[in-house]
Amino acid sequence: MAASQSATVIAADGHEVAVSNPGKVLFPEVKLTKLDLVRYYVDVAEGALRGTGGRPCVLVRYPDGVGGEFFFQKRAPANRPDFIEVSTIRFPSGRTAEEVVPRNAAALAWMANLGCLELHPHPVRAEDLDHPDELRVDLDPMPGVPWPQIREVAMVAREVLHEHGLVAWPKTSGSRGIHLLVRIEARWSFDQVRRAALALAREVERRARQLATSAWWKEERHGVFVDYNQNAKDRTVASAYSVRPRPDARVSTPVTWEELGDCDPADFTMKTVPARLRQHGDPHARIDESPGSLDALLELSAKHESAGQGDAPWPPHYRKQAGEPTRAAPSKRRSSKPLIEVARSDREAEAVAAAEAWKQKHPKAAAHLEPADVLVDRMRGSSSLWYRVRINLEHVPAKLRPREPKPG
Repeated sequence: MAASQSATVIAADGHEVAVSNPGKVLFPEVKLTKLDLVRYYVDVAEGALRGTGGRPCVLVRYPDGVGGEFFFQKRAPANRPDFIEVSTIRFPSGRTAEEVVPRNAAALAWMANLGCLELHPHPVRAEDLDHPDELRVDLDPMPGVPWPQIREVAMVAREVLHEHGLVAWPKTSGSRGIHLLVRIEARWSFDQVRRAALALAREVERRARQLATSAWWKEERHGVFVDYNQNAKDRTVASAYSVRPRPDARVSTPVTWEELGDCDPADFTMKTVPARLRQHGDPHARIDESPGSLDALLELSAKHESAGQGDAPWPPHYRKQAGEPTRAAPSKRRSSKPLIEVARSDREAEAVAAAEAWKQKHPKAAAHLEPADVLVDRMRGSSSLWYRVRINLEHVPAKLRPREPKPG
């Protein structure tokens, strides 16, 4: 029902949610509006709340839609409805913030009205903020890695998890990768969960060395990166049924292991996922039934450490950890790879465009590049991202290698 020409009010779970500027286009390519986004989250609330319900969430806001600026908002707006619950999160820096804890469809609709395309919950429940109940396996492919290879790495990770008494629930990332969600008993610290994730990543790499890597620095990676650091405290990933900031309004979608063999992530969008959920139900409907133990993975971690494999690098904004190796990237040390930086930008599209412009300026060098030689780094600040583009010239003959552009 329309409240006025500039606002709409929708009913959700017994609450009324005002949608300001409902006709604002958030996805120009597929002509989807803010009201479409709000209605989407109401339609898929059953599945979306399985991933976000009861969890503190970072608000990732796109006020001007998928093509505009966006920002991370950790603190819940002071002016909020009574049905919006909050929980106080303490960050690694020691600071705190009250973050939104969605419990129902109305909360999801309210978040969508703020321009939150994505849902980014922490891996803890509001009732126990110190002990994650989810281990997150983020399979992040390097450029040029085909979908079948990513699926193959997912199957290896599933096998490792199964052998260590854990059940993996797959979903598309909504971008190029695959996420595996693993419910665990809420009795380990963030650092222990990360240690378990690192042990998993190293074991997947050992079994599929040509396909996967646990190397943190991009210039050292190949194939599919098993991102163990997504389990560090204060890290969040897009949850199940989260819309992603892609032009086609793609959705991070739970699938069965059988579906993963031949599905196309591009088929799962805001327009198609609600009907899929109604017709087939949620493949993750039973995800909370059997939380597992991390004991076996932590035993594997201890074996790695006794064999000389200690901690691995943490994200740059975390404090230096005991036993952590040198924090500086290989490109800042004695790297075996000839890397040059060609661009920095506040927007990913501009960074990618700068890389293309560099290729056009240096066509002879560009002809020798492989897809993974163009490194687009997401550099996360306190409330926003910026992007750096580096070119790995290792496949370019020395006589054809351009010099690094001067700053500015």
